[in-house]
Amino acid sequence: MSKMKIAVLKESKPFEERVACTPETTKKILNLGLEVNIETNAGLSCSFLDKDYKDAGANIVKSQKMLLKDADIILSVRRPDFNLLKQAKKNCILICQMEPNIDKDEIKKIAKLNIACFALELIPRITRAQSMDVLSSQSNLAGYRAVIEASQTYGRALPMMMTAAGTVPPAKTLVMGAGVAGLQAIATAKRLGSIVYATDVRPAAKEQVESLGGKFLAVEDEEFREAESSGGYAKQMSAGYLKKQAQLVSETIQNQDIVITTALIPGKTAPKLISSKMVESMKSGSVIVDLAAVSGGNCELTVKDKIIDKNGVKIIGHSNFPSRLASDSSRLYSRNLFSFLENLFDKENSKVNFNLDDEIIKDTLLTHNGKIQQ
Repeated sequence: MSKMKIAVLKESKPFEERVACTPETTKKILNLGLEVNIETNAGLSCSFLDKDYKDAGANIVKSQKMLLKDADIILSVRRPDFNLLKQAKKNCILICQMEPNIDKDEIKKIAKLNIACFALELIPRITRAQSMDVLSSQSNLAGYRAVIEASQTYGRALPMMMTAAGTVPPAKTLVMGAGVAGLQAIATAKRLGSIVYATDVRPAAKEQVESLGGKFLAVEDEEFREAESSGGYAKQMSAGYLKKQAQLVSETIQNQDIVITTALIPGKTAPKLISSKMVESMKSGSVIVDLAAVSGGNCELTVKDKIIDKNGVKIIGHSNFPSRLASDSSRLYSRNLFSFLENLFDKENSKVNFNLDDEIIKDTLLTHNGKIQQ
């Protein structure tokens, strides 16, 4: 019986430097009994050379057409372009971040190509799937990078410094949203010596923020106490609560040097947490890093993939922070992807297992048999 063939694509989306498979995970995939074929220079942007993949046992393929025509399983970080997927053979499998809420018409067209697509961002938040959770691994690095970007743009010291020439006061950092990215941002800003404040609508976040040395800010009313979904995500809050929370933020933000926003609601436009009026109240030289820029931004003035200056306040709107740490992001992403592939692949019978009784498979299967599944 011939081995199933894996194809690893070089990413083509703007600002995307990651790769779906590293030399480390190449060896693991080979041990499952699969053949690994990788597009030439697929890992170059994150310092993985073709030689590294060859040494791991992969085949390097120069032509995308040759790579895809025999591929049984395609691995990618983000959804490949439709015109590229048209070159893939029917009934192949695509595993990547499918961005199911972006350009749904294109997903319908991909379904009609008879490609079975698994969307890794739909991994359920259950214990068994933790090793597959790409959103958490990538958000963790995004939160860290947000602070590094902020400190570089801020251009001043973050910790208190006492010198013979006088004392440099510590920077004040506000992190809005204490999920995975927010908690890492809090921890990073604290390690760098900043005084850190944080907001979140989930009651459970208070203890987490304070355990990292942050000061928790929230309107702690009845709605706040019930503001968390069963999946661990923040719920959409009422207009009344948002007004009260905005007032609290407005009073706090004018004294901050750095503000990092992380509030995302799956499948929806990011909530607006910082108004233009709030930005105007901030000190010249302060910085806002908007981790929700890809979904419209938490700040009214955010411009996707640009850094803008509003009366001396810099607003950073990079849409892909994990890619700005491409090597580490790729290592974590590829391990997540391998864990998913290991669960999906029946090694004993050398085939993919479409077991819809498995919650992980059921929740992530986006297209199959020419139809959208969810």
